[in-house]
Amino acid sequence: MSGRTIGLPGATGELRTYVPRTEPVVHSQGGELRSRVVYSAAHVVADPWRSAPDEPAAIDWDATLAFRRHLWSQGLGVAEAMDTAQRGMGLDWAAAAELIRRSSAEARAAGGRIACGVGTDQLVPPASTLSEVTAAYEEQLAVVEESGSQAVLMASRALAALAKGPDDYAEVYSHLLRQSAEPVVLHWLGPMFDPALAGYWGSADLDAATETFLDVIAAHPDKVDGIKVSLLDARREVELRRRLPKGVRCYTGDDFNYPELIEGDEQGFSHALLGIFDPLAPLAAAAVRTLDTGDTAGFRALLDPTVELSRHLFGAPTRYYKTGVVFLAWLAGHQSHFTMVGGLQSARSLPHLARAYELADGLGLFPDPALAEARMRQLLVIHGVPA
Repeated sequence: MSGRTIGLPGATGELRTYVPRTEPVVHSQGGELRSRVVYSAAHVVADPWRSAPDEPAAIDWDATLAFRRHLWSQGLGVAEAMDTAQRGMGLDWAAAAELIRRSSAEARAAGGRIACGVGTDQLVPPASTLSEVTAAYEEQLAVVEESGSQAVLMASRALAALAKGPDDYAEVYSHLLRQSAEPVVLHWLGPMFDPALAGYWGSADLDAATETFLDVIAAHPDKVDGIKVSLLDARREVELRRRLPKGVRCYTGDDFNYPELIEGDEQGFSHALLGIFDPLAPLAAAAVRTLDTGDTAGFRALLDPTVELSRHLFGAPTRYYKTGVVFLAWLAGHQSHFTMVGGLQSARSLPHLARAYELADGLGLFPDPALAEARMRQLLVIHGVPA
């Protein structure tokens, strides 16, 4: 550890002293992960010269694709154009479609695994009928299938707004599953990630919603590769995955409880599709490679200490976790700036970002700790904190 200190602002206005790390933690790299299918939901890098709130998304394509190559180099898959990429929070459908096409081509070149989000966010103004919602899904599904990638059917704000009950969800999803060319991943995103999705699957009662969800899967098991569950409720996820038809995977999206869910129990385990694996990529891959050897204790020893950072980044309001993810990518040197699509870099407070830096540095997540420290100091100065 360095003798130099940095003053980090706390939530109540005090400055606390932190001693930054001087050496990175280096994790061994390897090939494809064997015991679990693991996706990182990847962020996009904005073009800092053209990005502005209420403007169409401006993407730095070179930096965005370079980050995906970084994820593939670790052995992780890329979950593209998901909520981590600011779908519905700055990334419009035109930019998302281009992102899907470019990343899918890059995946083929790199030999990387990729799955892409399919939604209805091109519906502006909002849809007035279920047929319009279905058609919007179909348009996006066609783009993903034409790109050669697997589809993730994301939860739809438009469907949540129009559906009168479980039958409407069953109608829309059954239609899409019947026509999908390959098995898809069904995504259940809770309202903590997007308040507009409250009552998804036709009920605010999660037990009733679960039954509808399982009925849709049971009617088309050959068209469902897996489910991605983002409810931040480990018990419910375990109960749900135990009821899935044989061959249908559960991909945890629980950024609070992922180590125990990925490890599993005597009745099964969850694979992973996680936004937190964006900043954790090398460490997460090393943990899963340890699990590949059967060393569950070693897996937990690597991954358990990351949960505090994840819970911090995904703290309420959870939908703004993307800000912390991009902030850490900037500190880690994956991009040259801390500008986000739609101006979302302003969505978290300085104390929140300072704590994210402290936790990430403590875990050894920065390839160049000196660079991360220098950038943290720059941010503090911009916000009026004495150097």
